[in-house]
Amino acid sequence: MEFKDILLFLVGIVVGGMNAIAGGGMLVGFPAMLLYGMTALTANATGNVMILPGQVASAIGYRKYLRKTPKKYAWLLVPWIIGAIVGAILLRHTPNEKFAQFVPELILFAVLLFAFQPFLHNYLHKHIKTRSKRIKPLVIIGFCLLPVAVYGGYFGAGVGFLMLAFLGFTKIHDAHQMNAMKNVAATFACLACVIILAPGSFINWHVGAVMAAGSTLGGYGGAHIAQRISSHAIRVVVIVIGIITVAYLGFRTY
Repeated sequence: MEFKDILLFLVGIVVGGMNAIAGGGMLVGFPAMLLYGMTALTANATGNVMILPGQVASAIGYRKYLRKTPKKYAWLLVPWIIGAIVGAILLRHTPNEKFAQFVPELILFAVLLFAFQPFLHNYLHKHIKTRSKRIKPLVIIGFCLLPVAVYGGYFGAGVGFLMLAFLGFTKIHDAHQMNAMKNVAATFACLACVIILAPGSFINWHVGAVMAAGSTLGGYGGAHIAQRISSHAIRVVVIVIGIITVAYLGFRTY
């Protein structure tokens, strides 16, 4: 194994752990793949391979919380998977040069989602709660998740924060239980994206496999230590890395 592969493996561990604990792993993994020399489009597509096994491992780590989740919430996977497929198809038809121009804005959007997630959750909860009395909350959440999932299939970074915000409208109030549901949804979304993007040369399978191995360890370990670690410090580090990445890509692009 080359030195670069060892670094990618270590980054994969960090990405898997972050996704299990606080989310935002792609905001670290994506810049790492760019530094490796990959194009923005390939790095984005490869990210699905990288985080897929980590999400599976995280879901296994949260399995005791999943057992407590009412089975009716599995219906939320339907709009999530459909949206992810649509987003991946849109990505397939985006030229690499055009996607590279979008990346700084996409990462900035993901960083803002990560930074203001608590405020976003409170705002949405305040303005949608009254409507949920007239319409079943599960129906509202399903419709709202569809465009979110399209964004997730197209880029993905930060999409977990939006899903957690909408899951806050359910009758589930345990943070670890919602995190478990998010990891299951991310698993199916990543799998759908990999199937759509596998044909052609969108994915760097070598890099994806190396980082996926690390992501698996990080995801499983992160799920177990999530209750013992503060997500605040991770949030600050991710925001700083994201801002640096936006500045770097913006300078390189424009």
